[in-house]
Amino acid sequence: MKLRFTKMHGLGNDFVVVDAVRQSVSLTAAQVRAIADRHFGVGCDQLLVVEPATSAGVDFRYRIFNADGGEVEQCGNGARCFVRFVHEQGLTDKREIRVETASGVIAPRLQDDGLVTVDMGVPVLESARVPFVSDSNEVVQALELDDGARIAITVVSMGNPHAVQVVADVETAPVATVGPAIETHPRFPARVNAGFMEVVDEHRIRLRVFERGAGETLACGTGACAAVVAGMLRGLLASPVTVDTRGGALQIDWVGPGTPVMMTGPAVTVFEGELDLAVFKVDVE
Repeated sequence: MKLRFTKMHGLGNDFVVVDAVRQSVSLTAAQVRAIADRHFGVGCDQLLVVEPATSAGVDFRYRIFNADGGEVEQCGNGARCFVRFVHEQGLTDKREIRVETASGVIAPRLQDDGLVTVDMGVPVLESARVPFVSDSNEVVQALELDDGARIAITVVSMGNPHAVQVVADVETAPVATVGPAIETHPRFPARVNAGFMEVVDEHRIRLRVFERGAGETLACGTGACAAVVAGMLRGLLASPVTVDTRGGALQIDWVGPGTPVMMTGPAVTVFEGELDLAVFKVDVE
């Protein structure tokens, strides 16, 4: 089976984007893992699938698969790449589209300056809906790790779950060790993305994110949104906020609870190609 694809990235958070509007696409989890492999495959943090809409009032359906083969609900950097992809591929001439995801409808808009703004929806702050096992919806909650350490987190869902903590220096933060411990903590039944946020001033933060199913990435769009929401709820930040990631900067705007988070940043096409799934030596559906 031959599969046409486009390699894209948003601030270094990289994607293999597959057009399932004009070609038949059916991938197993094993095939996704093989494509995502950086040595034997194309290499990516996530694989994005562009599908025809299945509901009225939307333009496309957007599916996201992490490098481990698991399907997830949302990806902010991927959403920006999504709208650039469908525009460059001639699938639409709209500058703003409505896209259905597993967590609801998002509305990315391609701006005249080449940046993309995405309405990421209203953040979910109730613990049970994140989901996070807790009797409280307090902004700051304690989480005890396996080694006995206790950290203070703010839980937010941006269509996918996030646990954000404030650190003194993001460069020395224990992302590689504490990140996996948070991701798989039993109080997060759907696992979680672990954010490490350093507050520079009320309008700027530095951020690293250990992503669920992908590990640390150079940038995380939903993680940037969640971090700003957490920082504003804690009284540390004021909108708009520039989020500096290892891959570059995003701008996040949020008025407050009950309103959507707006994310603006770049989306870049790297190359197009065609791969033969047979070379990966995994079962083809």
